Amino acid sequence: MKVIKDDVSIVLGGAAGQGIQTVEVLLTHALKKARYHVFGTKEYMSRIRGGINTTEIRIASRRVRAFVKRIDLLVPFKKGTLTWVKDRISDNTIVLGEKENVEEEFLGKINLVEIPLTKTALKVGSQLYLNTVAAGLIFGLFGVPVEIIESEIRNYFKGKSEKIVEKNVEAVREGYNIGRSIREKGEIVVEIKPDEKVKEEILLSGTEAVGIGALAGGMNFLSFYPMSPSTGVSTFAAQHAEEFEIVVEQAEDEIAAINMALGAWFAGARAMVSTSGGGFALMCEAISLAGMAENPVVIHLAQRPGPATGLPTRTMQGDLNLVLHAGHGDFPRIILAPGTLEEAFYLTAEAFNLADKYQVPVIILTDQYFVDSYYNLPEPDVSKVKVEKYIVKAEKGYKRYKLTEDGISPRAIPGYGEDVVVANGNEHDEWGDITEDAEITRKMQEKRAIKKLETIKRNAPFPKIIGREDAKFYVISWGSTFHIVEEALELLKRDDVAHVHFSWLYPLNPKIKDILTGKTLIAVENNITGQFADLLKKELDIKVDHKILKYDGRPFAVEEVYESLKEVIK
Repeated sequence: MKVIKDDVSIVLGGAAGQGIQTVEVLLTHALKKARYHVFGTKEYMSRIRGGINTTEIRIASRRVRAFVKRIDLLVPFKKGTLTWVKDRISDNTIVLGEKENVEEEFLGKINLVEIPLTKTALKVGSQLYLNTVAAGLIFGLFGVPVEIIESEIRNYFKGKSEKIVEKNVEAVREGYNIGRSIREKGEIVVEIKPDEKVKEEILLSGTEAVGIGALAGGMNFLSFYPMSPSTGVSTFAAQHAEEFEIVVEQAEDEIAAINMALGAWFAGARAMVSTSGGGFALMCEAISLAGMAENPVVIHLAQRPGPATGLPTRTMQGDLNLVLHAGHGDFPRIILAPGTLEEAFYLTAEAFNLADKYQVPVIILTDQYFVDSYYNLPEPDVSKVKVEKYIVKAEKGYKRYKLTEDGISPRAIPGYGEDVVVANGNEHDEWGDITEDAEITRKMQEKRAIKKLETIKRNAPFPKIIGREDAKFYVISWGSTFHIVEEALELLKRDDVAHVHFSWLYPLNPKIKDILTGKTLIAVENNITGQFADLLKKELDIKVDHKILKYDGRPFAVEEVYESLKEVIK
């Protein structure tokens, strides 16, 4: 008998086109409805067919929100899956499936429970039902009513013909009966307690959290050119465009997309661009235009490994330096990086207020792991989001680029007020007219690059400290590594170690130096150089003592961070 308690890690693997993602969606939604805490994430090759893709689903009695290396149950849809995940297979891993899908080198060395998935699918009518059979199999191991997943099947395939819907229902029942039989015989028993609080929660992905946050923040225009892994935010917005009365425009390229957004802000809209690193690189000239014209814009950048095309479907926190230094000349920008789905909602909404208030580009950094992961969470409180607009009327004598002590000039929009509104990509005077006057140029440079930047710094929030503030060791994370570090520290069980998480990356409040001084600092980053650690040194003269880095295109596993911390913290 194999008993799995409290937390099970299920991995399904197969070729692109075999419906791995369908199983993921069906299982996570059905098990969430059964009151279990769920977490899902995926890794996939950059191809339409073939290769090996996998999805990890964690089901637990408590909140789970991070990727783990451990595999408890492995379901291979294709030979090659075990080789692909061999470094994650242990003596405790149970493989559910057909011997034909297990490579010869593993036979006799793994815990294989032979299940005729293909034969069962063919019995239903086609090998295409393999994924639905597998979903039913896993669901049956939990011993919860089959009607829950049947309802998910009907909802998922509701756009298909009645015959297809009923065949998939039949397939999930067949798989469910196999799973239930395994459970009843005591071969595999999954003992996870449902949590009634989950009933009132929602299941959200990183993509959806950013998209909903943008809508809550008053976004009414989105322009984009498709680029993985950012496209999901744009398609989400397009799916809800009519409902929220917003405009979503797929431009001919990234240059057009960013300029559309700048024009929309100039006219009074609240606009966002969604892209990835290569797309953002093409936007750099327009980012510089936003800096000179002091034109607000919000950009969502879902990171993937570079340089160039790199690994287009993988993950990395490698674009911080890109967004930090993008654009010629000196001008401020704000860089945000949510660590949780809740933060993705609230920070994205706030990004529009920040852009409007400071008249700067605001860049939201996510990554493939973040946007493609999801879990259950309490529904975000939309009432906490305030849409703050800073547009003024252009009264007589209006100066668009008025020199002010805080570096922020009054921003009017054309047609609102009596006077003319002039925006300029050339150096300009207070009215916006082109100038080459040395004194005015100097003052305008100081207004943008010094005064405004200092104003933003003073108002920049502090990082979140989880644990004792007087801890000797501070583990620094930013963006998507939050939950991974959080769970690793739970395993570490050291009260002299605290977690310091940055969601506001730039500009940094100078007082943060006082928080970090005197601590042993350990930075956890999903890139090769430790870009944020370098930023702390540059901006605050704070030296990070140890860097835990990963840069193979995969996210950190909880176990990897835990083992690395044990090595560093003696």
